[in-house]
Amino acid sequence: MGTFPDGGDVPCWFVVLPDCASAAPVGAVLRGRAVQEVSHPSGRPWLLGNWSPHALVVGEAGRVKIAVIGEHDVTADRLSAAAGRTKTVADLDGFAASVVGSFHLAASVDGCVRVQGNVTGLRRVFHARIGDATVAADRADVPADLLDAAVDEQLLAVHLLNPSVPHPLAGRPVWRGVGALPTDHYLVLDSNGRRRSVRRWTPPEPVLPMAEGAAALREALSAAVEARVRGRGLVSCDLGGLDSTSVCSLAARDAVKVIAYTADGRDPMGDDVTWARRTVAGLGEVEHHIIAGDRSPMVYEGLRDVDDRFDEPCPAVVDRSRWMVIPRSAAARGSQLHLTGFGGDELLAGSPAHLHALARTRPGVALRRVRGFAAQRPWPYRETFRQLWDSSPYREWLARVGDRLTAVPPPLEAPTLDWGTPPRLPPWVTPAAVDAVRELVLTAARTAEPLAERRGQHVELHAMRITSGLVRQLGQMAACTGLTVTAPYYDDRVIEAGLAVRPEDRITPWSYKPLIVEAMRGIVPDESLTRHTKDEGSHEVEVGLRENRAELLALCEDSRMARLGLIDANVLREVCGRPLPAALPFDALFQTVGCEVWLRASASATAAG
Repeated sequence: MGTFPDGGDVPCWFVVLPDCASAAPVGAVLRGRAVQEVSHPSGRPWLLGNWSPHALVVGEAGRVKIAVIGEHDVTADRLSAAAGRTKTVADLDGFAASVVGSFHLAASVDGCVRVQGNVTGLRRVFHARIGDATVAADRADVPADLLDAAVDEQLLAVHLLNPSVPHPLAGRPVWRGVGALPTDHYLVLDSNGRRRSVRRWTPPEPVLPMAEGAAALREALSAAVEARVRGRGLVSCDLGGLDSTSVCSLAARDAVKVIAYTADGRDPMGDDVTWARRTVAGLGEVEHHIIAGDRSPMVYEGLRDVDDRFDEPCPAVVDRSRWMVIPRSAAARGSQLHLTGFGGDELLAGSPAHLHALARTRPGVALRRVRGFAAQRPWPYRETFRQLWDSSPYREWLARVGDRLTAVPPPLEAPTLDWGTPPRLPPWVTPAAVDAVRELVLTAARTAEPLAERRGQHVELHAMRITSGLVRQLGQMAACTGLTVTAPYYDDRVIEAGLAVRPEDRITPWSYKPLIVEAMRGIVPDESLTRHTKDEGSHEVEVGLRENRAELLALCEDSRMARLGLIDANVLREVCGRPLPAALPFDALFQTVGCEVWLRASASATAAG
């Protein structure tokens, strides 16, 4: 059994142990490091870790204990009442589906344990067999440390794919011997220390018309924000696009002091600040701070100083210095909770891939929408109609991805009616790494099932899982300031409300995020609901590459990824030394930089330990 990191390295974590004697050795190791502990009804150690004071609520009745960890609306009395009604772990399905917020749920029921996170993966559950018992944790590196596990270089190579790792490879831990629970399942640990997983969630049927769906989303998002701000005297919020504007407006409505922050970028076409000022004028009692673009760090700045301990590579480190300006400012102002609009794009803008199914049920409506998107984006008609009429299952799409890993990336104007944007490996990846990634993708393609039957829902759910992973890591960055970063759009109840709306009402080329506009009438100032633009950040990436070229070139020296044989440092150095070629997307370096910085930080933490 390996050594476990100090709390300063990993400020928030927890481990769930089964209710059996074989888990005792793990419990003994954890007790030497853990700050808090909750026991099973039997008296054996159950939850051990380091969590914020208000995050955990526990209730019990007889031989049943239920714990909820995170941001939620649960009280100890409510948990105890639920415990009194629980005979088996399956009995908790209804209760778990009724809780508002973002949380982990753990239950110990007469010797059997249930653990679950949330659908998007913002709250993950990992597991590993340690000795004769399986344990669960909210971070992959915690069981990896207990196992003294090595990094799986083949899975690490998958993280080089851009724009994202496809399902079902996305989210797999890079540590040997550590597994991840599918986000729509719960994990069961029996009294013998064995594990199994049970499906707990399926996407809702998208059948609600706009009026009914907007009312449901309004109720779900309002409850999500209220559950977070209740009892607090002050919270902070991002105030940029329409998604964060809605969250900020809800927080201001809940009679809490709101400190709003807007980052002013260097892109002359950006208009977040203009719209934020209009929102603040309409809301009234909101304290507003604008972060000047010329005073903010740029993308790629400070890479050599990143020492955050993540449990997987984090592409968001390329923007760490710039992104941390607002959390640090909010924490200094006295905020302990920062609300964001992350997740709104995937849910509210949605995916035009829904038109693929709509073309088979309402072809006239679908054709008009396709023409609208094709004219707006613009999409080439030949490829658009090829994707629209193609009925290949997900496995075939994924196999094609594996066959074309080094092809030229799809152009920006490529239609988005398929199972996803096919990811590519960058030109500095070694042939051995290409072969390793191709083997994993093609193997997965033999048995892969999509996240939903319809392409549109699959694309949206996958996007939520990818971006929520980045938000999870951003939250870990901000935790060092004492600030909790929270994203209400990723709550299960909010996602269910959004996905239940008919795609033809929710996704249209002729209006911008119509569902949230309708849901927020009377809450968001009327003028702010007319916005149809979004700042997108590519200008800052281009400027950051010019201004911080030395930071990138320094990563090419004695590259850890090159040591592992995954990249050719000479090719990477050549690319970093000049403007990116036109064939590469603006974020082509993000994944590689994330992997390199992660390996260096992990090595430094190991050496320090």
